[in-house]
Amino acid sequence: MEHLEIVQKLLVLIVCFYLFWWIIKYFVNLLDTEKEPIRVLVTGAAGQIGYALVPMVARGAMLGPDQPVILHMLDIEPAAEALNGVKMELIDAAFPLLKDVIATTDVVEACTGVDIAVMVGGFPRKEGTERKDVMSKNVSIYKAQASALEKHANTDCKVLVVANPANTNALILKEFAPSIPEKNITCLTRLDHNRALGQISERLDIQVSDVKNVIIWGNHSSTQYPDVSHATVTSSDGQKPARELIADDQWLRTEFIKTVQQRGAAIIKARKLSSALSAASSACDHICDWVLGTPKGTWVSMGVYSDGSYGIPSGLIYSFPVTCEKGEWSIVQGLKIDEFSRTKMDATANELIEEKSLAYSCLN
Repeated sequence: MEHLEIVQKLLVLIVCFYLFWWIIKYFVNLLDTEKEPIRVLVTGAAGQIGYALVPMVARGAMLGPDQPVILHMLDIEPAAEALNGVKMELIDAAFPLLKDVIATTDVVEACTGVDIAVMVGGFPRKEGTERKDVMSKNVSIYKAQASALEKHANTDCKVLVVANPANTNALILKEFAPSIPEKNITCLTRLDHNRALGQISERLDIQVSDVKNVIIWGNHSSTQYPDVSHATVTSSDGQKPARELIADDQWLRTEFIKTVQQRGAAIIKARKLSSALSAASSACDHICDWVLGTPKGTWVSMGVYSDGSYGIPSGLIYSFPVTCEKGEWSIVQGLKIDEFSRTKMDATANELIEEKSLAYSCLN
């Protein structure tokens, strides 16, 4: 009888062992299963920013080190040969996450099935070009691309507009892609946000990773308002207000703001070319935080559709402080706005109202 009990116990142990082994194997297989590729569109991909951006996407800087991607690259017909050269380089780089590359001058082919669209292409303002002419050309470009995204992109496609005037280009795109949720259309002010972080880190001689919660309010233009009123710095004594550590309101209200506002022009003067690397990196940061989420207690700046928060008129694409979670952004609420900030925030809002009016006049 005792032998029988021992055999029964052994059998139970063997069965439990095999069940445990199969469960472990099942979960290991789940972990080993590769994610479905995400299709990322980059317009103006043969240009400077596009050339800097696409390898970052392919390497995982935008969507994470385990997320496969399929790159859709669009450019105009005169850039077709250069675009093909970019495709050749992407293939030669042998990025493990890059599952396919589509390089095309056909806007429909470029937009078909995309999950994320980074709109880098646009008509740049050149010396001697009238502001209305630039706006008119960009309205035409973004009207056409919006229609293609509306008809051919995935229904939950996330859009980031980089090309200037970024806020108003995003607004035009929203108007002509009504089925894309308004919360899915944004513009890039993360570059300005990162520039502000960099200026504070240099001023205090600290790591940029120790600075957080600066804000860029408004337009991606020389009227933008870089605000450090709520920024903090992590030190050995814990978190402290950046404003308190800098202890120079005169610098914060003059040179700091001007440096961030004019940084792009300063780079052009020094480099004889516009900022491409930093713009591409900031575009990756923008999408990464939007899709994967912002760290707890940290906000970032994004140009988003105004809901009237902080007295900013609804119907503008305006840069606010936001937090992101599960692919959704939310405007940070309840921040105290002093009189100086109010004036700056309203000034950049007024410029956006003028730009919106000019853009709509170009539609007629």
